[in-house]
Amino acid sequence: MASNDSIKKTITVTLLLCIVCSVVVSTAAVLLRPIQEVNKSLDFKRNILAAAGLLEKTDKASVESLFADRVNTQVVDLETGKFTDAVDPANYDQRKASKDPARSTDLSPDEDLAKISRREEYALVYMIEGDSGLETIVLPVRGYGLWSTLYGFLALDSDLNTVRGLGFYEHGETPGLGGEVDNPSWKAQWEGKQAYDSDGDVELTVIKGKVDPQSKDADHQVDGLSGATLTSRGVANLIHFWLSEDGYKPFLTNLKNGEA
Repeated sequence: MASNDSIKKTITVTLLLCIVCSVVVSTAAVLLRPIQEVNKSLDFKRNILAAAGLLEKTDKASVESLFADRVNTQVVDLETGKFTDAVDPANYDQRKASKDPARSTDLSPDEDLAKISRREEYALVYMIEGDSGLETIVLPVRGYGLWSTLYGFLALDSDLNTVRGLGFYEHGETPGLGGEVDNPSWKAQWEGKQAYDSDGDVELTVIKGKVDPQSKDADHQVDGLSGATLTSRGVANLIHFWLSEDGYKPFLTNLKNGEA
């Protein structure tokens, strides 16, 4: 009988401990969620500023201040290539919209170069403005690499053709291989590259191997990632998609012509 009592006590203590631990973990998760959301928003803004070449050694307050002072967030209708007030940029979740059939377009295999399946109807664009007007525009981009969807930002100068920067804030590529998309040396290669050729066709790409500086195409090319052919191809494909007619090209054309 004593043995049974001992077993019952052990089970009871174990159950009570599990319940207490569950309550503690759940409470911590609830209490920490607002902090996590703030940090996530801050990191998002930091990556936008970094792509635009505006991020230095800044603390939380200066990132928020710089973003508020310099960045004008706008919504673009990707179908018409024009600004729209159909959604509120402060509350619009572009990633969620891309997965919602009511707010996105199904892409055919021929269209889906970036392997994203669906393209949202509206996109957020980030206009970096100065005293003389538009200086840089930052465009959200995404596409599938080897193991994951890479989410990032492509920044173009005011000519809407010269690359200011490219960076990814979320991906699951292999560290040391595809994960080298985070390498500052590789990211630095993008600055100054040209997105389109003289005919307006998308030429910006990642090649296999090293770029020949003497090549006539060198202004449009970035070195491939060593040992990461599929990730390199994924980056090239997502860049091509988002700069094409299916992505931001209609908007960039309208903006250049003063018709956005």
